[in-house]
Amino acid sequence: MYRLDQFGEVGMVLDSLERYHVGVHEVPAALAERGLALVEGLADSSDLLRLAESTGTVVPHRDSGADGVTTVADLGAERVQSGFAGFSACALNPHTDRSGVDHPPVLLMTSCGQPAVTGGECVLIDGQAVYNELAESEPDALRALCAPRSVLFGGAAGYLGSIFTDVEDGWVAIRLRLDDLAQFSPEVDRWLPTLRAAIDRHAMRINLDTGQGYVLNNRRWLHGRRAFTGQRVVFRVNASPLPHLGIPFGFRSSPVAASSGTR
Repeated sequence: MYRLDQFGEVGMVLDSLERYHVGVHEVPAALAERGLALVEGLADSSDLLRLAESTGTVVPHRDSGADGVTTVADLGAERVQSGFAGFSACALNPHTDRSGVDHPPVLLMTSCGQPAVTGGECVLIDGQAVYNELAESEPDALRALCAPRSVLFGGAAGYLGSIFTDVEDGWVAIRLRLDDLAQFSPEVDRWLPTLRAAIDRHAMRINLDTGQGYVLNNRRWLHGRRAFTGQRVVFRVNASPLPHLGIPFGFRSSPVAASSGTR
């Protein structure tokens, strides 16, 4: 069984884990409704790949093999290069995948090949919940985080955009990284502590055992990782959803956000 824990010193779990736990055949419906599905029975990377191919078109990653599967493990490097922290035993800040490209993949799928000895919990945050909280309690912060051309993601050759983007009428997408490959405008930088506090309040931390994994909407959910010890192995696949499944490329903005002029 998945295990759910509190995240951080002040984090609170606002949703139960059970609502996200679905069978493999229920993944598309869960993604269309909530943007996240927790699944079991993924015995190896081939099972994860079959799930990806039944839900979308696999999108190759810089670090993936020819089949599109990336094996994420601690490579034991003495110094972790920017953008390669996933291949260490370090904690990973909440982020979205491929933030430095024009069109990040919509789906991120992971499964556990071998759990850590200690630590290594996955951290998942619903960006819609963060957005809605800021719309209600910190509208000035949200306006700054939605400002066009306010963040450079991925370095000089990366993508210039914003943390929250209005992708179409009433729909919003999130894009975030909090390492040295993100450069924020002074106004956005001013509100980063507020954003981080909201992220912590909506964070869930889950322990994955062998064969367990998650599928999330990369335009809605943030993901991260706690530091760990041992030979933790996780498989990862990016994909674009099949059009007929109705999986959105983001989330609905709140009426409060619309009325406050943050869109």
